[in-house]
Amino acid sequence: MKVLVLNCGSSSIKYKLFEMTTKEVLAQGGIEKIGLPGSFLKLTLPNGEKKILEKDVPEHTTGVQFIFDTLTNAEYGAVKDLHEIKAVGHRVLHGGTKFSGSVLIDDAVIAAVEECCDLGPLHNPANLKGIYAVQKLLPEVPQVAVFDTAFHQTMPDYAYLYAIPYKYFEKYGIRRYGFHGTSHRYVSKRVCEFLGIPQEGSKIITCHIGNGGSIAAVKDGKCIDTTMGLTPLEGLMMGTRSGDIDGGAITYIMKKEGLNPDEMSTLLNKKSGVLGMFEKSSDMRELEDAVARGEERAILTENMYFYRITKYIGAYAAAMDGVDVILFTGGVGENQATARAGVCKTLGYLGVKIDPEKNKVRGKEAIISTDDSKVKVVVIPTDEELMIATDTMNILNDMTSPK
Repeated sequence: MKVLVLNCGSSSIKYKLFEMTTKEVLAQGGIEKIGLPGSFLKLTLPNGEKKILEKDVPEHTTGVQFIFDTLTNAEYGAVKDLHEIKAVGHRVLHGGTKFSGSVLIDDAVIAAVEECCDLGPLHNPANLKGIYAVQKLLPEVPQVAVFDTAFHQTMPDYAYLYAIPYKYFEKYGIRRYGFHGTSHRYVSKRVCEFLGIPQEGSKIITCHIGNGGSIAAVKDGKCIDTTMGLTPLEGLMMGTRSGDIDGGAITYIMKKEGLNPDEMSTLLNKKSGVLGMFEKSSDMRELEDAVARGEERAILTENMYFYRITKYIGAYAAAMDGVDVILFTGGVGENQATARAGVCKTLGYLGVKIDPEKNKVRGKEAIISTDDSKVKVVVIPTDEELMIATDTMNILNDMTSPK
């Protein structure tokens, strides 16, 4: 069974085509600069070679058609006919409280996703564009929505509510929702398979660390807390996001600088974090190089970045009354040994011991703690697209299986 996964942004579409019987990736790539000059599709051929196809892509339907044309292209296509694709799975950012799992897309689901656009104004409208495009171009193909927020719907009310007047939760749904849920769900399940332990009875802290970052406390296979909140701004210090900040500091800066809400949102989401402190870049690789050169601001920035992660690991160990596994994933978590070591250096009180040689791993599943460490520290590369494709296949199988 072939399943296509789409991840639509405001000016981009990423895609992967899976053969689900083998979990093989048949095709993958993405379109950039939709609606802008110089739009292009970059694809990865089966041999690893990259190819760029330039074409004017004014909107998402044209972009999806471009992807379909590429998938069936005689030179570098992966299927002879689009009817080989049995379903399309979509990453949808925000499902609010309406969705605690992946669902087959119908008119009611689309309406519910539209209602959540206020909560995910940058992503949900773009996600919907991809759904509409497939409806138009392949109307007979089932589509599935896989929500970034769904995994975190198991958080208890005392963890997801803000201590503001309760009426704002009732009127506007203001609460902590969490994000990166598909990644946290995939790696928390995969690490149990990798270690040969059951999810039931396990206490796992999953650290999805990249340009965006979040941590989740996963007990018995279910999320009980996570660092991101109403939006992806809360929690960790990130590439360009501030993470946790006193609300009073926000209003103070707005008054002093004469900023309106949109300008303040831009400052917190796009000009803060590593970029705001380091000032030269938001890229952790460049920060790491500057630290190696002894640059004081870089060292301060890195210390802040690691400290936030360490602090939340400690908090979530307390929330779960212990921890069995600390897991690193995401671009930084999977590839940067210095980040993993820096985060774990003061976790000795939990019984965490990192093996420096094992920690040199990049982008591979590995245990990086010592044999006598009381807590397993593990690297598990995330695969959100495979999780989306698996959910899509399972829902399609449920549709077609005899009742």
